[in-house]
Amino acid sequence: MNPLTFKAFAITNEIDLNKIANNCGIPKKFTWEEPLILKGSILQSILQKEVDEWQSVLVFSFGSIVFINHSNDNEISTLFKYIQTFEADIVLRNVAKYSDDYRLHVQETENIELTDEYVVIPEYEDFYPELISTVIAKSVALEKTEEQLGKIHDKLETMIDRLEKGKLRIGNKELARTTAKIVRHEYNTLAYIMILDKPDITWTSSTASGFYDQMVEFFELNDRYKILKSKTEILYNIMDGFSTISHSIRGLFVEWTIVILILFDIIINLLP
Repeated sequence: MNPLTFKAFAITNEIDLNKIANNCGIPKKFTWEEPLILKGSILQSILQKEVDEWQSVLVFSFGSIVFINHSNDNEISTLFKYIQTFEADIVLRNVAKYSDDYRLHVQETENIELTDEYVVIPEYEDFYPELISTVIAKSVALEKTEEQLGKIHDKLETMIDRLEKGKLRIGNKELARTTAKIVRHEYNTLAYIMILDKPDITWTSSTASGFYDQMVEFFELNDRYKILKSKTEILYNIMDGFSTISHSIRGLFVEWTIVILILFDIIINLLP
């Protein structure tokens, strides 16, 4: 058996699988936990060319797409343009920014061999392509989210610099926008990528479960998830501090305004 090649891309935050499935004539309601698998005649109609039995495309609801045995850039570009008709916010010139390549080899070996570029298994099973695709799809999605978190950190650093310079007042709109970015980051990462969720096949096959766990550990998905969760909590704590300072400044301003008004009223009453 020839090696299977995988190309994973994180192209957006969310893809509506049911819209694509309806367009492809797939009478199934997809949930967040399962990918939409395009292959055979359906994939052929999208790409407008012949595809073999080993070629497929897995589309994940959290914005990742994995191509199996597709080395032709035109095929990949055609599929991206097709997905863009359902998700208009996809910027095609940026689709390769968060990506990864991987390979599956089947050879006579006693144990599964995992590396950064490929995995070697002793015997092929149908679940291997989907499990590999799921792990690398989550990995590139995490990479995308990790960079977004960095941008939020940069924004907070700017706000901290302003505080150090004595500019204590922070507008409600600015606080709201920054908090919204943190909430969106948490939703995209902790809720939507579903790092802790496992594919259905892992609950019925011990071999599939063991392989998936090995892949998750090798790609450090759980550790990266924990780091992101910890950083998100720190961001919330910082925003709480900004909010407290901002409200204190406003409260102090109101108090001084009241004092001045009272003094003004007293002076007016004392005048002849």
